[in-house]
Amino acid sequence: MDRALQQRRSHNLLLIERILSLRDDLSPFTLLLDSLQQSAKPLLADIIKRANKQKIRVIYVSFETLKSPAGVDAFIKGRRKAPDVLRQEIGAALSTTAPKALLILDTLHPAAVDPAHQLPTSLFPLISTVKCSVSILATYHVDVPVPHDLLSQSSAYSPSPLTLLSYVATTILTVHSFYQVLAKKRARDRSLAEPVFGLDEEIEGVLMALPSEDAEERRGLVIEMEHRRKSGRPLSEWYHLELDVGSQKAVQAFRPSKNASSSRMILLDDHPLYRPQLKGLESLADNQGTGLEGPTFSLDLSDKERRDREGVILPYFDAQTGEGGVGGRILYDMGAEDDFDEEEDEI
Repeated sequence: MDRALQQRRSHNLLLIERILSLRDDLSPFTLLLDSLQQSAKPLLADIIKRANKQKIRVIYVSFETLKSPAGVDAFIKGRRKAPDVLRQEIGAALSTTAPKALLILDTLHPAAVDPAHQLPTSLFPLISTVKCSVSILATYHVDVPVPHDLLSQSSAYSPSPLTLLSYVATTILTVHSFYQVLAKKRARDRSLAEPVFGLDEEIEGVLMALPSEDAEERRGLVIEMEHRRKSGRPLSEWYHLELDVGSQKAVQAFRPSKNASSSRMILLDDHPLYRPQLKGLESLADNQGTGLEGPTFSLDLSDKERRDREGVILPYFDAQTGEGGVGGRILYDMGAEDDFDEEEDEI
């Protein structure tokens, strides 16, 4: 069991590192799904930081970002531009001598709901004509509703934009709030109904779902990965991405520091806050040598109980001495209250 867990840990951690670091062209099109409860910008900042370390050219197409994030080589504003003009600007930015390039779309919602854009499928023919290797990283906000006009114009058999994007993506990364994941896990451990957050609460007013900045759960985010191999077989895993505490405000503002230390990626099952009972069991096993967690009674014997146990003569000891065991007879000493039955004695 430990060997299988170690193999799964090593394989899946290596896989997510290769995807985020854009190695071996493992995922040509990566789709990031975020919500009001957890933004994908901290993960984007981490990917840009990894790309800068490998000298990968970063091209950022903005539909909602006002200023260029740190570490971006080319910043293209895509709002209120014709699709042909936008594609020409992206093609010009990709025409470089760099061997690798990362194309980031900060949100696909404005382009996905506009049939004229047809993003990101319209970018695939453009990328095929570029000499350098290009990876697409796009964000889709799942809480932003699709306009009713688009739904009424589309056919009843046409897939939704999210369904189409999920179909063409090679890797889907869904970010979750670590605080909310822990709250749901604690409820499941107690066989209680899982709490709901954000729009699922169906409460009017301001949404307050994240904890304070000083909370332990705010130091990272949870990533749900679904990677599709070339054979089509999917591989799913949950991770915890721990960010720098000192640069947490900078990450939230999407202005990552170039001198900040790299983040740490672990499996969600290995996080001590997600499964604290495993740590308690290991410490108890080291101290007492048992697998019980906090028993309310003592399993040890006192000196008197140990002497009394050693003084008890069990019935099978008589069969090993004297006449015991001869012919398969049963030795029985009658008590004062026992009734003698002649029929049983003859058997």
